[in-house]
Amino acid sequence: MTILPFMIGNAWRTGGGQAFASIDPSTGRQVAQIGSASGADVDAAVAAARSALSDPAWRDLKFHERAGFLYKISDLMFAQIDHLARVQMEDNGKTLSECRSQATSAASTFRYYGAVCETFESEVNTQRGPSMTMTVYEPVGVVAAITPWNSPLTLEAQKLAPILAAGNTVVLKPSEVTPRIALEYARLAIEAGLPAGVLNVVTGHADIGRALVDHTDVDMVSFTGGTASGCAIAQACGARLKPVVLELGGKSPHIVFADADLDRACKVAADGIFSGGGQSCVAGSRIFVEASVHDAFLKAICDQASRFRMGAPGDTAVSMGPMVSFQHREHVAKAVEAARAEGGKVLTGGDVPSEGALARGAYYPATVISGVTNQSRVAQQEIFGPVAVVIPFTDEQDLVRQANDIEFGLASGIWTGDFAKAWRVARAIRAGTVWINTYKETSISTPFGGFKQSGLGREKGRNGMRTYMEPKGLYWHVD
Repeated sequence: MTILPFMIGNAWRTGGGQAFASIDPSTGRQVAQIGSASGADVDAAVAAARSALSDPAWRDLKFHERAGFLYKISDLMFAQIDHLARVQMEDNGKTLSECRSQATSAASTFRYYGAVCETFESEVNTQRGPSMTMTVYEPVGVVAAITPWNSPLTLEAQKLAPILAAGNTVVLKPSEVTPRIALEYARLAIEAGLPAGVLNVVTGHADIGRALVDHTDVDMVSFTGGTASGCAIAQACGARLKPVVLELGGKSPHIVFADADLDRACKVAADGIFSGGGQSCVAGSRIFVEASVHDAFLKAICDQASRFRMGAPGDTAVSMGPMVSFQHREHVAKAVEAARAEGGKVLTGGDVPSEGALARGAYYPATVISGVTNQSRVAQQEIFGPVAVVIPFTDEQDLVRQANDIEFGLASGIWTGDFAKAWRVARAIRAGTVWINTYKETSISTPFGGFKQSGLGREKGRNGMRTYMEPKGLYWHVD
């Protein structure tokens, strides 16, 4: 099988590391061999990015000229939605419909940041002395972007687009589980005419990510992934005073009050944890239900879970594909067994499929667990799978206490017909995103990030571009 190369300075190379396989988790079939970078390749990628940073072909572009490259990438992506969706589907097993939606969102992200870049302005500050003062924003420099496996189309776009819009250069290191979308972004960058070295992609395992984080010529690190890895990256960057943005884990509370539209709340709560196989940082995996409607809601969400049909992700009748890998499926299954050991009641799902086509893939069913408290491991630890734990609460004070009693603070959902209650609870919940009478709606124009162990900094929105810029104060004496 031909080895797929990665890209440094607009040139393709198979690398000095050991090639590795890309596996379709729906079948266990190898779909590609991926070239792996070595330490020397990382050095070459960073050097290419550093050189491009000072190249007038990139450095001296006016904002609207830089935006033009983002528009070109967006146009190319819109013309190739189905191809990009199928590449992601083969790599991580998400349904084709979800992958198409994510490809469209990713293309729109480049278009959005093209517009942000084109309309970006410096600031004239209120005069408080003899000089006129201004704030200008400059690129931070060479950025290492390290991305996870669950949604490479959108998550890589949400890093690359603002990094480039801000005038930086970038070395992208994707997850070794889903490396092929990053290679598509490399191809698109070349087709759009980006100068050599502005966008580079290196593929490989965790050691390649560590080499980028530790590299003395990398000015900033942007990471999305697990909290443990994020803490290690923060420590390494802190030792060098290197800026870092971290989008990390979550164990989001999805809250249902008795006065909510319970039918709609149940359907959306089920989608909030089971869609995409629960492999989302904002998945509503802790479902808190007011005690007076707890039993009825529990029965209803089990019914919703049973409707999530597993199967080949390219089948339009399927609502849930496999886990991203067999290794991750094993992790999810072990978490459910640990919940059983704690006394949890697995009301639906909870068993690895053992027959037919499902047995050949990394499938795991939509699973609902009750009978545990918020202090149980299944309620406190991120599983990143289609596993919902349903917990009752007595009143608003009890709910806020339980919802916040966790190390994460990424997202939350609230269902109630009481506007004042929704406002109080939304302000009381320690989370970077709160949805009210909806869940998992996204907008590239709205900042995203977490509290506590869910991360540092914010991505998306206009300020998502400033995340990758350094503000500089200018004083101009006018007397």
